[in-house]
Amino acid sequence: MTRATTFGLVLRVIGVLIALGIAVFPLYWMLVTALSSNADLFASSPRLIPDPGQIGVFGTALADGKAVGWLVNSLIIATGTMIVSIGLGIPLGYALSRFSFRGKVIVTIVLLFTQMLPEALMVVPLFSLFRRFGLLDSLGGLILANSAFVLPIVALILKGAIDGIPRELEEAARVDGALPLAILLRINLPLIAPSIAATAVIAFFHAWNEYVFAVTFIFTPGIQPASVGIANFIGELGTPIQTVMAVALMFTLPAVVFYLFAQKYVVGGMTAGAVKG
Repeated sequence: MTRATTFGLVLRVIGVLIALGIAVFPLYWMLVTALSSNADLFASSPRLIPDPGQIGVFGTALADGKAVGWLVNSLIIATGTMIVSIGLGIPLGYALSRFSFRGKVIVTIVLLFTQMLPEALMVVPLFSLFRRFGLLDSLGGLILANSAFVLPIVALILKGAIDGIPRELEEAARVDGALPLAILLRINLPLIAPSIAATAVIAFFHAWNEYVFAVTFIFTPGIQPASVGIANFIGELGTPIQTVMAVALMFTLPAVVFYLFAQKYVVGGMTAGAVKG
């Protein structure tokens, strides 16, 4: 190995370590804040190492069971949104990719346009609609709201992935007598599995972190997700910063672990269909 090659390798390693440090530091700082006393929090020089003596803050945060309930609600909402958006996005993406019908271009443009609309703009009409159908203050209603917001991007990503599948595979299956549903399930789905995994991650994270719909449509404290429950710690007279950081850390870690397991599919799925085969 030449000196130039060794120097380049060292630079790459240093760059990876710096990027890793930047990515991990927010989690570490949340842990440090959670495991700090009030005196350390408001000291002139910040504490850089967690205080193991403050580990009881996690027990305090979990003592009344509210935090666990919030996390379970968030998991139900995120998983439900992922299932609904994928279940509807696959046939929609397939229809946009393989079928020709009047208004297809308009439908695609409308799907793209919906991604330009902020959630706050959709709250009022959705609130009125959900109140009419009795979907307010329910996890099912919140799942539908999140699914409606994330479905367009799921469908468009899957459309791009299906565009990359040669039509000759489907034509050969039709010659053998396969029905359109069988072609979708047995030929297309295995080939676009990375894209399905990528869109599943996108849908899961959107619902896991969503706040605007949750704080507007959910009134009962017992079914609030963690994104809303954490905000309830903020009070007029004081905010238990350590407890907030402890719950926020427990809220963040499951999503990080989920992404670490799925990140290879995210990269592969997002690039699938970029070049037609």
